[in-house]
Amino acid sequence: MEDDKMKEERTSTASPAKSPDSFLLFGRYNLGVEVNDAGLKKVISLKPVVLPKSSGRFSKQRLGRAKVDIVERLITHLLVPGHRGKKHLRTSKLSSGRYSTTFKVVYNAFDKLDKEGKNPVEVLVRAIENSAPKEEVMTMLIAGQRIAKQVDTSPMRRLDLALRWIAQGTFQASFSGKKADAALHDVLIGASQNQDSSFPISKRIDTERQAASSR
Repeated sequence: MEDDKMKEERTSTASPAKSPDSFLLFGRYNLGVEVNDAGLKKVISLKPVVLPKSSGRFSKQRLGRAKVDIVERLITHLLVPGHRGKKHLRTSKLSSGRYSTTFKVVYNAFDKLDKEGKNPVEVLVRAIENSAPKEEVMTMLIAGQRIAKQVDTSPMRRLDLALRWIAQGTFQASFSGKKADAALHDVLIGASQNQDSSFPISKRIDTERQAASSR
């Protein structure tokens, strides 16, 4: 009888199981952020997760990266931000392949934003919305001549370009002696506020200007 009473007390005092919707990123940040850009709503994943690491679960699915958490996509872009002007070392430095390194960079940058009273996930989403180009230029072969033509950018490529430019802007700022987490913090703040001096915003403006002149 005593054992039965002890079991009843344990079950009554046990905390109820949390639903997936109540999960917080890093146990701190709410992922319930509204995406204002209609073109990016389907490709920015904000499903509740605690640790942004899918371990390649969606890698074999067509356009599976749209299901990967947006914070994890930022971390992976910081791993290999891509080269500019065929000078890969100047843009990616030596962090390629080290997930733990870029994870700490993003975590510390989010911590700085949190101390300023901002939701880091919302700042990231606004930075992506402001940095994603809506049109760009592609080269077409017409009558034996290569001609630059304006084309609309797909939602997935818009997101990829925005994340790439955020990563490249972070590494560009880190070469001036600034720590990578502080550089990422500044890039996210500048892009979320749509500042022309921010690297992702300047790249978007330049891309759309070239597209406008090729119509």
